[in-house]
Amino acid sequence: MATVKIGLAQLAPGAVVSENIVKAKNEIKELAAAGAQIICLQELFTSLYFCEKEDYAHFDLAVNIPGHLTEDFALLAKELEVVLVLSLFEKAAPGLYYNTTAVIDADGSYMGKYRKNHIPDDPGYYEKFYFSPGDTGYKTFTTRYAKLGVLICWDQWYPEAARITSLLGAEILFFPTAIGWHLHQDAQTNEDQFQAWQTIQRSHAVANGVCVVSVNRVGTEAGTKFWGGSFITNQYGKILYQAPHDAETRHVETLDLDLSDFYRKYWPFLRDRRIDTYSPLMNRFLADNK
Repeated sequence: MATVKIGLAQLAPGAVVSENIVKAKNEIKELAAAGAQIICLQELFTSLYFCEKEDYAHFDLAVNIPGHLTEDFALLAKELEVVLVLSLFEKAAPGLYYNTTAVIDADGSYMGKYRKNHIPDDPGYYEKFYFSPGDTGYKTFTTRYAKLGVLICWDQWYPEAARITSLLGAEILFFPTAIGWHLHQDAQTNEDQFQAWQTIQRSHAVANGVCVVSVNRVGTEAGTKFWGGSFITNQYGKILYQAPHDAETRHVETLDLDLSDFYRKYWPFLRDRRIDTYSPLMNRFLADNK
């Protein structure tokens, strides 16, 4: 049986980047001590969620990838023998920035990066001001413990992204995330939004026969209450763990990767795909075809 222990840290970052980095390292150490082998942190964990407004000063938060920060975390990964999934604000060149996740293997080696493909632009989420659309394509990373795929926040709403990453051989889909409720929104809308968010990601597990790990932030920043609710599913979309909405937490969950073969045999969605009929997906919208 191929099992792997997944660690997630749901955190409420503060205004001081250096303190957030120390906090994240301490969480990684605690998760490793609890047996975690692959550890994922939330989207843009080194800072407050700066995309809530357009401010040129926030570009100073960006780092090179690879660079001093990934090298620093690589030393920790090697020491603890854990795989790290790190969501960072990347400066690729002067004036060119991405929302990027770096993956570091358990021997401290930098395995590469995935740049977020789908970039939102909504009130409180002005990401198009900061990030260029990703240019890495969808990717998988063959780590010591599992072959994993990474998608970032807004990517989670697109079944095409999850499908492609799964077809590339990912055994687990990781979704570092920053999503929340507007402070003056009614309780029913809050619940509906959370359920939609969780349901779409659970559907990726079901449709592709892979585990899903979604790691959100928590706490109130500007006009948003980040809803936490980080969760882990098996390959059938069953919730194995869900974090609270209003508290920092860390958790380690054991996943059985061999179950992908079981579920894919009994619900053979990959077998029955009609790839010859999917070319209309290359259109942004299809008009009435009477």
